[in-house]
Amino acid sequence: MPYNPLTIRLHSADNVVVARIDLSSGAVIPEEEVTCLGSIAFGHKIATSFIRAGDSVKKYGQIIGFASLDIQPGEHVHTHNLSVKEFTRDYAMGEKATSDAATTTEPEFFNGIIRPDGRIATRNYIGIVSTVNCSASVSRYIADSISRDELAEFSNIDGIVPLCHGMGCGMAGSGEGFEYLCDTLRGYAKHPNFAGVLIIGLGCEVLQIESLVQAGDMKENPFFQTIAIQDTGGTRAAIESGIDKIRKMLPEADRVERRPVPASRLVLGLQCGGSDAYSGITANPALGVAVDLLVHQGGTAVLGETPEIYGAEHLLTRRAVKREIAEELLERIRWWERYTTKNGGKMDNNPSPGNKAGGLTTILEKSLGAAAKGGTTNLMAVYNYAKPVTSKGLVFMDTPGYDPVSLTGIVAGGANVICFTTGRGSVYGCRPVPVIKLSSNTAMYDRMKEDMDINCGLLIDGEVTMEEIGRRIFRLILETASGKKTKSEAYGIGDHEFVPWLMGAVM
Repeated sequence: MPYNPLTIRLHSADNVVVARIDLSSGAVIPEEEVTCLGSIAFGHKIATSFIRAGDSVKKYGQIIGFASLDIQPGEHVHTHNLSVKEFTRDYAMGEKATSDAATTTEPEFFNGIIRPDGRIATRNYIGIVSTVNCSASVSRYIADSISRDELAEFSNIDGIVPLCHGMGCGMAGSGEGFEYLCDTLRGYAKHPNFAGVLIIGLGCEVLQIESLVQAGDMKENPFFQTIAIQDTGGTRAAIESGIDKIRKMLPEADRVERRPVPASRLVLGLQCGGSDAYSGITANPALGVAVDLLVHQGGTAVLGETPEIYGAEHLLTRRAVKREIAEELLERIRWWERYTTKNGGKMDNNPSPGNKAGGLTTILEKSLGAAAKGGTTNLMAVYNYAKPVTSKGLVFMDTPGYDPVSLTGIVAGGANVICFTTGRGSVYGCRPVPVIKLSSNTAMYDRMKEDMDINCGLLIDGEVTMEEIGRRIFRLILETASGKKTKSEAYGIGDHEFVPWLMGAVM
């Protein structure tokens, strides 16, 4: 990306460039030989040639939409003159898959927690999982009843996390929505970052504790306990019982020590939210560099947000190691097309008002930038929402684009570290998994330093290379997995961000 103080050209085939700074009407862009026909905010697009109505607009060397009006050189390209329509994509399944082994001559390590069954943890929490909204208050009462002073006696325990939600009853006891909820709760209950788990239900709900436990091959033991409020004697009795069970877990859960663990045991969740036009230019591709480094160590990275790879899926199908994997990804895309249509929406509804204010116009443009988080290595597998991730390398999980729902599924799948890129500024956290925030631009980073962990805006400032910032992210992933607190952890954010995917009728 050659440095230009006014604009960024991402590909020689593009007919737009991105404003690096706020540009006033009449500003001349010498490298493009155009003059701005109006004020253009930083991150927004400027036409570099005449684009006839109906012709494609290209950014990243890819189609991001079609001109809805004639567009003159130097004109602002955005929602008023750019739209989405159907066009044919070349999926070229497996064309760019390589046979390179995911190894490196210099293995990297982090200081992790090795559970008795061999699972690897990056944090050491106690979890309280509600099966239904009706037990949520009891779960929170129990967590709140263990004071900070009491927890301070157990220095190796990171906290107690109540996982509450609005589901579990008033729904069908079978089908896609019910399965997603069960997979999510089981995934959290079995997550290695929990030293112990207490599951709490009401007793008469659709999602019964017994069926959840049996289907997940889970058995009660000192570190896996259950309570049904109705069977225990009501609210007060359930709270007292829960407090007692948690207190019995604390001394043993505290007896952990961190040991060197290969980076191959990391499962990195990838997310972008509150995106702007720079997300796909700085933070996302920089994270992609870190993902490649992790995959070459033998680790795993989980890319999700199916609606936000829509229009970029052809770049992922090219990297699929098997045709069946590419076809699974495309079937998930088709499912989303049917799902949004059935609910009166369309895929291009996805960019939010904040995304658009930041310069993103269409879902195609947003997706091309979002897909860069996945780096350049092979696509090894495709998973349904909240399913356990067992493959090494880059994998894809079908999740919504909505950040809390997406990452709830990815954590249920086994992610033990998360990297979250943002251009507008997200304050997301996700206990029991640490979240590293990557800012796409310096202006936002300076405004929200207490929330951001790394400033990838240094790329467009010309201060670092993509390789340098990518390695910096990878190093922070290892440090965070070793126990270094992220900004969101310092605030204690993460209890309310547990949001399973709600599907189907509420009855």
